[in-house]
Amino acid sequence: MSNYTEEITDKLNDIIEKNIDAQKGFEKAAENADSNGLKNYFKEKATERQKFTHDLKQEVNYMGEDAEDSGSLTGTAHRTWMDVKALFSAADDESMLEESIRGEKSAVEEYREVLKHDLPIATVKILEEQLLKIEDGLLEIKTLEDLVD
Repeated sequence: MSNYTEEITDKLNDIIEKNIDAQKGFEKAAENADSNGLKNYFKEKATERQKFTHDLKQEVNYMGEDAEDSGSLTGTAHRTWMDVKALFSAADDESMLEESIRGEKSAVEEYREVLKHDLPIATVKILEEQLLKIEDGLLEIKTLEDLVD
């Protein structure tokens, strides 16, 4: 394995890990949401992130490397925090939307950072498509937050 391939797969595995965290976070938000509309939205986002993870794992495997299979410890702690916050917050839907916005902004930054590197064209295409969906979703979350306010 070349250093180039290892560097790319490390970056992709970081994004895979974050997508697994996001998927689990959206699933947790769907469980805690009061509004059926938000439950459905969070479920759709969880499914979308599951697909992102699948596509990126295929890309890593195509490069002959092992793809990440689990989320991060930070993500697990964050989901626990969401559970606690949902228990004590009067506006838990709004809180979960705010957390979703924060998480999606972080994902946008991470994708942009990885895209600054020299990557195979197929990898760039996958990452750019996923980034666009995250950015579109961020606009949708902000609209939902305005409705919940």
